[in-house]
Amino acid sequence: MIEILNPTLLARARETGALVADILQTLRARSTVGTNLLDIDDWTRSLIAEAGARSCYVDYAPSFGRGPFGHYVCTGVNDAVLHGRPHDYTLADGDLLTLDLAVSRNGVAADAAVSLIVGDTRPPQSVALIDATERALAAGIAAARPGARVGDISHAIGTVLGEAGYPVNTEFGGHGIGSTMHQDPHVANTGRPGRGYKLRPGLLLALEPWVMADTAELVTDADGWTLRSATGCRTAHSEHTIAITDDGPEILTLPRPARG
Repeated sequence: MIEILNPTLLARARETGALVADILQTLRARSTVGTNLLDIDDWTRSLIAEAGARSCYVDYAPSFGRGPFGHYVCTGVNDAVLHGRPHDYTLADGDLLTLDLAVSRNGVAADAAVSLIVGDTRPPQSVALIDATERALAAGIAAARPGARVGDISHAIGTVLGEAGYPVNTEFGGHGIGSTMHQDPHVANTGRPGRGYKLRPGLLLALEPWVMADTAELVTDADGWTLRSATGCRTAHSEHTIAITDDGPEILTLPRPARG
């Protein structure tokens, strides 16, 4: 299913996107050395409830997961890159943490992710991984103009990741979003320009470049959800929900201080 939002729903999407951005900023600030992943999950639950919103994750049970996710935020540490299920782990100095959050409010969902380094130690490999995903995300957003095609976005993302020297996995990528979290079209993190669905104003997309330092192969953790690099290398993931408008892409999940 591909949804095209009318102006009323697009206004709601902006509100949901702002909420996702604000919650992620709060979680980012609180995620320090000594923080437990289960505390991050509990903070997320409270922040979603206080906003009168609904988690897109807690009851989510797709074919690639084992039963309902059961938590409110994805927390990936170091080699865990996608669908990181919160568990009893205390963050250490130098850990690479990814926070991925999707919520729905007033019938419209938004989805975003951020990777950060915990504490004062900044391993160069981790810095480079995060930088590559953020630059790839910016390139993908720039390519998301009305009349362009999904392949143009994929090509822009893949070019940045490839030039940075990272293998690109195409099993999981960006996606349409609207009344539900995951919709068509699929937006792979590499592809051929000029191919795929033609972008139209009112379309929402969640773009999410993610990389693993030295492999494109994923393994599934014993929890049935968390996807890790097959080699144990570090990983990073950046994501925004954007709207295609007549004037170009509009980022809905920018942190509030960065808004116009």
